[in-house]
Amino acid sequence: MRYLYNHIIKDLSRKMVFVGGPRQVGKTTLAKAVLNHSDVPGRYFNWDYSPDRRDMLAEKWHENDGLLIFDELHKYRDWKNWVKGIYDTFSEKSQILVTGSARLDIYRRGGDSLAGRYHYWRLHPFGLDEFPEKMSPDQAFDRLMRVGGFPEPFLDGNEREARRWRRERFDRILKEDIRDLESVRHISLLDLFIHQLQTRVGGLVVISNIAGEVQVSSGTAKKWLDVLERMYLIFVVRPYSRNLPRAIVKPPKVYFYDNADVYGDKGAVFENLVATQLVKKLHFLEDRDGFRYELAYLRDKEGREIDFIILKDGTIQELIEVKWSDDKVSRHLKYYAEKLNPPRATQIVAKLKHPFSSGKINITDPLTYFCAYRG
Repeated sequence: MRYLYNHIIKDLSRKMVFVGGPRQVGKTTLAKAVLNHSDVPGRYFNWDYSPDRRDMLAEKWHENDGLLIFDELHKYRDWKNWVKGIYDTFSEKSQILVTGSARLDIYRRGGDSLAGRYHYWRLHPFGLDEFPEKMSPDQAFDRLMRVGGFPEPFLDGNEREARRWRRERFDRILKEDIRDLESVRHISLLDLFIHQLQTRVGGLVVISNIAGEVQVSSGTAKKWLDVLERMYLIFVVRPYSRNLPRAIVKPPKVYFYDNADVYGDKGAVFENLVATQLVKKLHFLEDRDGFRYELAYLRDKEGREIDFIILKDGTIQELIEVKWSDDKVSRHLKYYAEKLNPPRATQIVAKLKHPFSSGKINITDPLTYFCAYRG
């Protein structure tokens, strides 16, 4: 059962529940699992299936259906007003679960006439905090590095099939999701823009440089970056500079939700994996507890850089440095651990034999660090 299952069950007893996240991350499977294990009868509707679509709009379900699931509802142009009316009419008799991808989240960020009527959860791919019991942590780590954490390729483990799956997913995102939701011209150039991002994971992304390589304006490239983030294809990690006079505002870093999208050496792939695990954890804590969590990086004028900083309501919680095989304590991490005095400072090393501590810094491996959050 996916990690959000029990939380969704609990929230359904209070309000509507919206489940968003990347395409093909398992939202439909999770919604059907909630229905199949429900103590009350219910009905699943898929907007993409025309008989279901007709029944939805006609409000054609049994009066005893205690759980109504509306899958891919965001594809209906007037979905927000429609579901508001459904909730106001049927909430005393039925629980309501809505799934969707980009448009659900875009709407949530804007003016929200549904305020107070729903809880929102973001579903992420599998990771070291969540994998089948029959799979060992080492096997899970290997698959995350080779084929990524999206359910189909992760559970299958076949690299050739994973490449085919990924190409088809990219085509659907570019030719369906983005074209339907955004006024993006020149899809072929956008594809090239994505490729440039794939080769820059872990590095600073200077938009004007990529724009020049793709031969579009900087404004267009900035818009595309925002579009790709809204589509849950990438997420952006921005620099932290508060209360640090020597810090400088640098370009952002870009990471991919699908770890296998990264073009680079093992170090770049591993840094992306750590980034996906961290943002998954922070989204979960934010959706569950209501605090604001941020993932940032830090680089000052002297070139001292920290890969990740975790912030909770603007306050530093942890400094994190990522290494593939170097277990020597990072000088930069040591410097900022002393200067900023955070509650935690961690160096995550992929090929570490034994975790250890050095002053304020914990040096650990990814299995020890992330598997602690399982369950």
